Amino acid sequence: MAHSGSTRYDSAARQLEKAVARTGAGARGVVGLVAVVAATLGADPPVSALWLAPMLAVELLWTLPFLRLAWRGGPLPAWLVAGDVAITVALCLAQRRLVAEEAIEGGASWIAGLATMSIIVTGVTWRPKVAVPAGLLVAGAYLAGVRLASPGQDVTGTLGVHLVQIVSIAVLMTLLRRSAALADAFLRESARAGVALMVERLRREDELRQVGSVHETSLHTLTMVGLGTYDQPSATLRGQAAIDLAALERLRDTPRAPSASAPSASAAIALDTLLDEVAGRAAGLVVHRRLTPETVPGDVAESFARAVTEALANVVLHAGVGEARLVSSRHDGEIRVEVADEGRGFETHRLPPDRFGVRGSILDTMRALPNGGAEISSGGLGTRVSLWWRP
Repeated sequence: MAHSGSTRYDSAARQLEKAVARTGAGARGVVGLVAVVAATLGADPPVSALWLAPMLAVELLWTLPFLRLAWRGGPLPAWLVAGDVAITVALCLAQRRLVAEEAIEGGASWIAGLATMSIIVTGVTWRPKVAVPAGLLVAGAYLAGVRLASPGQDVTGTLGVHLVQIVSIAVLMTLLRRSAALADAFLRESARAGVALMVERLRREDELRQVGSVHETSLHTLTMVGLGTYDQPSATLRGQAAIDLAALERLRDTPRAPSASAPSASAAIALDTLLDEVAGRAAGLVVHRRLTPETVPGDVAESFARAVTEALANVVLHAGVGEARLVSSRHDGEIRVEVADEGRGFETHRLPPDRFGVRGSILDTMRALPNGGAEISSGGLGTRVSLWWRP
C-alpha cells in the first residue's frame, strides 16, 4: 500500500489552499460588512428602501459564513462561492434601485466593491476553467446594471479593469498551484529516498547482528554436529542444513548498497511508508498490508522497522507459510503495529536463549523506547507480534 509521501507534512499545495481560502473569506467578510454600512448611509433618493432592505439582509446573512470561515479556517465550500456569485449578480442588475446615480457615475459604489471581491474569491477558490466564466458573469452583470441605471455611462474603463482582474488572478493562482505541486513532488522524492536509506541501513545492521550472534545459522548447526548431537542421518538435521544454506545464499546474493549517512533520528518519518518499504523487501513472503498514515520521530520509526523486519524474517524461517499480515493503527492515542501469520507457532514461555532476534530485535528494541512495548503470542493458530508506542 503505497502512499503519496514518505513523511507526513502539510503539503505546500494544501497550505496554499488554506491560506488563500482564509484570506479570501476574511476579505469577502469585511467587504460585505462595509458594503452594508455604505449602502445604508448612502440610501438617498432614488434608492428604494423596499428594494434595499431585503437585499442588504440577504447580503448580510451571506457575509456571516465568510466571517466564520476566516475566524476558524477551512476551505471555501463551492456552494458558498456559487451563492456569492448569484447574489452579486442580482445586486449588480438591480443597481438603479439600490445605488444613487452619482455613486454609479463615479464607479465607487458599494456594489462595485462587492463585484470586485466576488471576482477575486472565485479566482482564488476555483480553477480557471470555472473561475474565468464566473468572473465574466459578474463583470457582465455589473456593466449591465450600470447601463440600466445610467444609459449614458461609459463602461469601457470598468470593463478593462474587470478583465485585468479576472486574467491576473487566474494566471497568478495557476503559477502558485504549479509551484506548490513542484515543491510537494520534490519533498516526496526526498522523503522516499530517506526512507529507503533507513530501510537499507536497518537491513545491513540486521545481517551483521545475525552473523555476529550466530542467530540460528550454519555455525550453530555445525557446532551441534561436532558435539555429537546428531550421530546418525536425521531428517531434522537435513531440514536445518537446508535452512542454513538458504540463509547463507541470501547473504551472498544480497547486493551491497553504497554507504551514506542515515537520516536524523529526530526527523519526522511516515511510519506507514517505512513499514510498507520494509514489507516490500521481505524476500519469499507475501505481506498483506493495512497501514494507517502516521508520523513518528525517526528513532521510533527505526525501532518499529527493526522489530517488523525481524518478525517477518522469523515468519520466513520458522512459520512454514508464505503469507503474513502487517497492520498499523492508532487507538486512544497509542500507535500499534501488528505482524501475524497462520504458520507453525512456538511456546513463547519456552523461548530458547539463542533466539536473539526475538529477544533483541523485537522485545528489547520496543521496550527500550519510552512508552513503547512489545508482546508475542503464539500457538497452533499462528504467531502474532504486537508492537506499540505512545507519543
